[in-house]
Amino acid sequence: MEDHSERKKFLGSLAIPALLVTLMWVVKGTEAVADINLGRWGLVPHTAQGLIGVLTLPFLHGSWEHLLTNSVSFLVLATALYYCYPTLANRVMLITYIASGLLTWYIGNPSSTHVGASALIYGINLFLIVSGFIRGNRMLIVISLIMVFLYGGFIWGMIPAFAIPQNISWEGHLSGAIVGIALAIIYKNKGPQKEEHHWDEDDDEDDDQDDGHPYWDVPMPSNDDLTVQYRFRH
Repeated sequence: MEDHSERKKFLGSLAIPALLVTLMWVVKGTEAVADINLGRWGLVPHTAQGLIGVLTLPFLHGSWEHLLTNSVSFLVLATALYYCYPTLANRVMLITYIASGLLTWYIGNPSSTHVGASALIYGINLFLIVSGFIRGNRMLIVISLIMVFLYGGFIWGMIPAFAIPQNISWEGHLSGAIVGIALAIIYKNKGPQKEEHHWDEDDDEDDDQDDGHPYWDVPMPSNDDLTVQYRFRH
């Protein structure tokens, strides 16, 4: 029964991430079939028209390789988000989606166009990592350590000197990371918390007392009251 419940929870956590990844692939497939490039609808910083990219950013990708890499990362991280934080996941996802896009639009280079789900991926990743350690929950810390192990190299994606030569949006990565850390702090008291263990003091008191007397203050019975008497040879 417990295995069935966990499986149901996992599949439920996978639903929204899988739907969003499917939309990413539909968009890229439409580009290929119609022989069009939707990249012009990406996020262009400091321009009114470029603001549309805040909404389109996660669903546009420069290549199939770019899409595949982001799909795997997003699916893993977003599923972990919905599994570990079911009551917070929608809020974290939506806020990270909008806020990371707006921040990228604000700090980005006006001569650049940004596409891809990386900002959202970085936001979810940093939320999971920071939340796990802030809350002190053992399961969440394990999840956090797994995220660090799997995506530990993501730090380089936020450094301009490394990212720019590889045509990587360090602004999007940094924006997502900032939003993810901020949300982890803002929502630190919501969702799963550190496990607390309480001792059952009533049981201890019952064990230590008998009719109101502690066990060390119980009088010894007389020999006449004993049903079995033991004689010891000296």
